[in-house]
Parts: sequence; C-alpha cells; structure tokens
Amino acid sequence: MKHLSKLLVVALLVMGFNNIQAQDENNPWQVSFGANAVDVFPTGDVSSFGNQLFNATDNWNILPSISYVAVSKSVGDGFSVGARGSLNKISKWGDVEVSDLSYYGIDGTIKYNFLKETVIDPFVEVGGGYTWIDEIGAGTVNGSVGVNFWFTENIGLTVQTVYKNAFEDYLATHWQHFAGISVRFGGTDTDGDGIYDRDDACPEVAGLEAFNGCPDADGDGIEDSKDSCPNEAGSKEMNGCPDADGDGVADKDDACPNEAGLANLGGCPDADGDGVADKDDECPNEAGPAENKGCPWADKDGDSVLDKDDQCPDVAGTVANNGCPEVTEEVQKQLNDYAKTILFDTGKASLKPETTSVFVDIIRILGEYPTAKFTVEGHTDSVGSEKLNQSLSEKRANSVRDFLIAEGIGAARLTAIGYGEAQPIASNKTRSGRKENRRTEINLVK
Repeated sequence: MKHLSKLLVVALLVMGFNNIQAQDENNPWQVSFGANAVDVFPTGDVSSFGNQLFNATDNWNILPSISYVAVSKSVGDGFSVGARGSLNKISKWGDVEVSDLSYYGIDGTIKYNFLKETVIDPFVEVGGGYTWIDEIGAGTVNGSVGVNFWFTENIGLTVQTVYKNAFEDYLATHWQHFAGISVRFGGTDTDGDGIYDRDDACPEVAGLEAFNGCPDADGDGIEDSKDSCPNEAGSKEMNGCPDADGDGVADKDDACPNEAGLANLGGCPDADGDGVADKDDECPNEAGPAENKGCPWADKDGDSVLDKDDQCPDVAGTVANNGCPEVTEEVQKQLNDYAKTILFDTGKASLKPETTSVFVDIIRILGEYPTAKFTVEGHTDSVGSEKLNQSLSEKRANSVRDFLIAEGIGAARLTAIGYGEAQPIASNKTRSGRKENRRTEINLVK
C-alpha cells in the first residue's frame, strides 16, 4: 500500500507537467502564494462536521507567514494542471497531544474552472500528493473546492479547501485550507494592442478590439481587410472609400471626383443628357450623338437632311433625294429649251460663238442639281447619209459635253449620246421640220 501511494503521486505529477509543456492560452499560468491551515477535525465524526470544520481557534494549525506556493497552467476548456507545495507547524492534531511537528506537503492538481472571464471564478480540484509529519510520510488522494476573486485581469485572491485522504493508517486523513494572492500571466500579445494572440485575428499588426485585433488605419469604422481604401476614410456604402461629390461613385473610380455625375459615365456629369460626359462633350449644353463628340449634326441648308447624310449639304433638297434638289418636269423643259438653241457650224461639231451665252443658263441649272446625272443627246435631220448623220450627232453631243466639263460640270455627271436622224420631233420634208430635228437635248438620267 505504501509503494502504491508513492506511484500514484509520481504518476499524477508526471502527467501534469507533461501537459503543461504544450499549452498556449491567454494568461495560461497562475501562481498562488499565501498561508495555509491544517485541520484534522472532522474526518471521521460526521455529526461534528458542521461545527468543527471551520473551528479555526480550536482545530486549525496556522503558520503566520507565506506557507504555500502553487503553480498551474491552463490546458483548455476550463481545465488546468499544476503542483503545490506547503509547509506548516502542527500543534493541534485531533485528540492527540503533539508539539510543533513539521508538516510538508507536495501535491499534483487537476483543476476545473466553471466560469471564464469573470470576477468570481469558482473551481473544483482533484489530485494526489505526499505529506510528511516530521519524518513520517504517506501518499494522499485529494479533493478540493475553491474560488478566485480577480481584482484585475491578472491579480486576485484565492480561497480553497482541500480534503486529503491518506493511503496509510499512520497518517490521519485531514483538511488543508489555503488563502493567498494569485497572479495570472504568460499571455502573448505580439503587436502590443492589448489583445492576446490567441484571440487576435491580426496578431502581428496592432488593431482594435472591435475588429478582433485588426487595424482600421483611416479610422472610418471599417477594418482594413474589408476596406477598399484603407488609407482614406470613407463610408460603408462605398466599402470604406470616400465619395467627395456624393454621386454614389467612389473617388477612386470617379473620373470627375469633385463634380456629381452618373455612375454609367464614370461619375461625370452630362448636362444635356445626351449620354456623353461633359468633359468629353464639345457641345455640353446641346444634346448630340457620341459619334459627333456630343454635338448635334448640322443641317446647313435646312432641308431636314443632316449634313452627314446630305449629298448636297449646301443646297436644300428633299429627303427622298438624299438632301439634294429634284429636277422637276418644269426644270427639265427649261433645260431643253436652252439646249435646243445651241448652234453649230454647218455640217460640223464646232460651236458657234454666239451660243456661249446659252451655256451660262445651262450651267446655272446643272449647278443647282449637283448630284443629278444627265445625258447630252445629239440629233440631226435626214439630209445626207444615215451614217454621216449618226457620226455628226455623236460629235456634236461630245462637243457640248466637253464644253460643260471645261466649265466645271463633273464629267461623271454627263454622258454623250448621238441618235443621228433616228428620233425626229418634226417632219424632215419641210425646212422648219428639219430645223427642229437638228437639235441638242440635255435629259435627266432617272
């Protein structure tokens, strides 16, 4: 039995200290020191339990000095393991007369704290140890209740009562009461922000308790890891970024941070509402398309066909004719009235000098219709051979075309055709008829 008690004590101590080596919680260590009292009453007489347990005057052995030291370390989930050493002088040992016997106790402990982070911190404890009275010692198995009263996070008062049951008959089962100062320490706070590393989401960067130890560099109430602009104070709506102009576009994304604008225009304003930001709009107060840099398309001739689509931007025309004027039947008749007065030298394609004034009116009309295309047609009477008349009509048509081109009418607008004697408009049997058939016509190509 004697050897069994010693083995039990050694096993408890070894188990406790092996666990201590691997623990890491906030302030995991607790050291306590103070006074202890040893009491043999009541251990066997249950009837005297109530009035004898706290009969300090008659039963307690107290050494008026620091007479115990205990150390323990948290192993998580409210449990801690430790060791305690105590000494005392025994002058009251139940009904036995004794005189100043030495008392030494070494105990291993396993403790459970019911509450966490409270001022009043109750606990229970079990363990075992070895106790000597002078030269006689025996192993004990222990049970205990106690409470810590924490004045600060690290300093408090511990009061505890331990029941020690001896394995040997020569050592009486007894009580040992403790009261002393306790100090908690050992928590790691790498960044010095007052939040221990175990609870610090950013253990290497000083931060705020509200953000589990993570920083808020710009002080906007949004921790840096969730702040899109960690160095500029902003709002939650902007993910921590500022919005100087209050347009709902964060300054970092706002091309016009000092002018309230539209999100779809990068935070820039659009005064005329044409979808082109004012900074890119050459006509910011007139709505216009983006392809014209925000300006309305011009219509210089006022014909309702925009200049960009108007084939005759300087001359009013019709929408149907792409902004160009349309040659009416009246204009066509007038043009041919002038063309019929064009005179050639007899039997030749050369123009008579007096015909020049006629071309002035023809050129004026053609100029009013800059995109219209015309055929210059030559006709003869039936005098002479048909072959000769065909050739002469072609030459005369080309002679008129060449003159008009020389005076600025686009070559692509004019086509020369000779019809010879094939399209008479009067009888070739009379002089007046033949005169009408010798003619030039300028007709619109439709």
